[in-house]
This record gives sequence, structure tokens and C-alpha cells, in this order.
Amino acid sequence: MSTVTITEEPLGLENLLAIVDGARVELTDGVRSAIAASRAVVDRALANSDAVYGLTTQVGHGKDTRLSEEQIRDEQMYLVMSNNGGFGQPLPDAVVRAAMAVRLNGIARGGSGASRAAADVLAAMLNAGVYPIVPEISSVGAADFQTMAAIAEVAVGQGRAAYQGELLPGAEALRRAGITPLVLSGKDGLALISANGVSVGHAALVVARSERTAEAADIAAALSMEATVANPSIIHPAVGRAKPIPGQVAVADHIRQLLTGSRLMQPGVALSVQDALSFRVVPQVHGALREYISAARNAVTVELNAADDNPLASVPDQTLISNGNFHPIVLAIATDALRIALVHVGQLSERRMAHLWDAYFRQMARPPTAAYGLRLRYPAAALFPELKQLSAPATLDTPPLDLGVEDHSTAAPLSVRKTDAALALLEDLLAIELMLARDLLAIAPTKEVLGAGTNAALRVVEEAVAVADPRPDAVHRALRERFPASQASQAGEWVRSQRAK
Repeated sequence: MSTVTITEEPLGLENLLAIVDGARVELTDGVRSAIAASRAVVDRALANSDAVYGLTTQVGHGKDTRLSEEQIRDEQMYLVMSNNGGFGQPLPDAVVRAAMAVRLNGIARGGSGASRAAADVLAAMLNAGVYPIVPEISSVGAADFQTMAAIAEVAVGQGRAAYQGELLPGAEALRRAGITPLVLSGKDGLALISANGVSVGHAALVVARSERTAEAADIAAALSMEATVANPSIIHPAVGRAKPIPGQVAVADHIRQLLTGSRLMQPGVALSVQDALSFRVVPQVHGALREYISAARNAVTVELNAADDNPLASVPDQTLISNGNFHPIVLAIATDALRIALVHVGQLSERRMAHLWDAYFRQMARPPTAAYGLRLRYPAAALFPELKQLSAPATLDTPPLDLGVEDHSTAAPLSVRKTDAALALLEDLLAIELMLARDLLAIAPTKEVLGAGTNAALRVVEEAVAVADPRPDAVHRALRERFPASQASQAGEWVRSQRAK
């Protein structure tokens, strides 16, 4: 099993994803010293009886109400237990694991004021595979209080958790894993819950999925170009030089590599001097998707390595500072924008299907029963409106809360969930487009030479057809099991090997 060591340097997104995939986590001595230094700021504030939000005062609308000595001792447990109020389906283990890793890395930045014991229990839960049961619906995106509280409850021996396939009380899960429950002190409770672990962790998974799907979208478009004998002028390097948007250039390069060796790349083969826009603007639209994936990746990376705690334990200033770093607005807007880009890519895919359909019936009046993509054309048309509905922004609709004190929120968890759902629908559309392109290529009067990448993509589709029973929904499921990861890996590996030469 691999190990990811959390250091004082920023944690890369790939390392976070490795933790999600099961890598163990360790903390360096430097990180432990940074955690201890921020905790000393908290201890100093307590010793001086300073008025500090969530430490010596109540929270929310009670921000200016001081706590007694007895209340201060109980406040951290109260914050954890009173904030776990979500409902709905449990979040997947991968999202929970990502959330725990995000919060652990946030504590490692040294601004939370949490104890080293708080960091240790999160690391131990990750390494042992103790996954708190976290409800999907709760956070409005101004720190994921309620979802993170479900994680914190298990850390202190409460709540519920999954361990080795069993659903257990939190205390029993910790006992079986050999983990001593955390005893909250100082600012531990607030540090564990006042963070955007779920939003950031889930967004990291969405970014990784988006990158795979963007590559697969290029492959689907390229196979449709092969099937319709489209004009490859759209990927001429001069087009990118004339409008050097990095994402657009990358898409054109990718499709040009996929089509290397294809008959399409020979002069005079294309059926038209200019194709419909759903073909002609693929580099521009798919390029826009890559641009917004990049923006989302940057936003996730910053949030992952931020000290987003309120109050912030500032070691250089030796003080606790009330602030708004818990507001992941850039990430929320980035995933809203990413979702719009995904819908545009889906719109192109759906409209290319119309051209594939028309081309098929121009060549064959009565489709054979093995034309799986054709039989899914209408379901694809029904799918696109559902995808389109997800393009509405999530970040503008949260009402004021807590007596008007909390009068702005980001809805980051909702934005990320909607983007994940949009990815699933787009992947369905692309899978159907691949099958339609395969149907059209199957009835071509001659078997033309395809590009190295598009030929690899076609093999994936044919494999799905071969292993499925003779129903279009079964073929679709078989292809989705291989898509986009296997689809991208076979054609994409060839592309990457060519780039390395």
C-alpha cells in the first residue's frame, strides 16, 4: 500500500486522490510543529480570557455572548453534537474519505488551532478505513458544518460509521480499528466542523472525473467525424495559432493525434468544405470545457491547501482572527461554470447524433437489429433536457439564516453535486454517440482506414457490443462500464505515447 506524506508544502490534487484510493497518510515532524504552534495561540487566548468566537463565546447569532468557564469546557462537544443535523442518502465512501483528508491537510496548514490529537485521529481513521456515515443534505456552503460534524462525531466515539463492510456505532468502529476516541479540548470541535472538507473533497473527485470525460468527449467527436467523413480543417494548427486559447489548442492537438493515419487526413476525402457547427466548433466548445476544468482544478487546489478556519489562529500575530475564509465562493462559482461547459459539450454530442442518424438512413432504409446506437437515439434526446436543467447556477439561491447573521452562502456542496450529476449524464450521451458512430461505420460500403486513436475507440465499443446481450440498454451499460476510463485509456494512452516521442 502506498503512503502519502503530508508536509508543510502544498498537497497536490493527485496526492489527495491517492489518499481517496486507499493510500495511507503520515504527517511530518514539521507539520506536527506547525499544528502545535497554532494550538499554542488558542491556549494563550484561553489563558487570557480573550473574547474569541466559538471558543469563549457562542456561535452564530450568539457571537457576542460570553461563555462561563464551565460552558467553555463543554462548548466544543456541544458544537459537534448540535451541528450534525443532515438527512438524505449517505455520501459515498470516496467523498467521505476525501473530506477527511481535506480537513487533515487543512489542520496541517497550522491555522486551525486544533490539537495534534485531532489530526492524529483523522489520520488513524483514514488508515484504518473507518468511514463515518455522512448525510448528503445539510451544508449551505459556508463551511460544511453539518457534514463535517458527522465525521467529528465518530472521531469522538459517537455517531455511526462503516468499518470492514459493517455499519456500526462510532465507538464500536473505533474500538475494532484500535483507535482511541478523541477527547475534545481547546478549539478542537470547531476546528473539525468549521471547514469545507466535503465541498473541496467532492470537487477534487469531480475535477478528476471531468478531465477523463473531456478526453473521452474528444474521442467521441473524432469517431463521429470518421463515421460522417467530416472535414478535418477544424483541427489545422493555424486555427489554434489564430486564436491561442490553451484548451482549444489542446483539443485540436488531441483530435489530430486521434486521427493520425485516418483517411480523413488525406486531401479531398471530406464530403463537404464545411460541416455543421456541432462538428466545426468542437475545438472551441471542448476547449472551453478544458479551460473551466483548469479553473476548477486551481480553485480546488487553493482550497485544499488553505487555512479556512474561523477564527484563524495566526501564529505570527499570536492572535485568533475572525474572518470569512470558510466561504469557498471561488470553488462554488467554478463548479457552476464547469457545469455550463459540460452542458455545451453535451449539446454538441446530441446534435451530432442527428447527423449520424441522417447519414445512416441515407445509406440504409431499414436498420438491422444490431444497430444499438440508433435504438438509443430517442432516449438520448430525452436525456439532453435533463442535462440542460442542471446548468442553472446553484450559488445564488440560499436564503438568509440564523436571524440574518448568516445572510450569504455559496451552496458549494450543491454546485459540486450537480456537476457530478451532469458528468454522469454527459457520459451517457457520449456513450450513445459512440454507438451511433459505430452503427454508421458498420454499414459503410467499404471498410476505411481509421485513425490510430479512433480505431482504438471503436474496439472498445465493439467489445461492449460483443459481451452484452442483444438489447440496446444492455450494450449501453456495458459501454458505460468501460467509459470514460477504459475508452480514454486505450485511445488516450496512444496519444500520450505519441506526444512523448
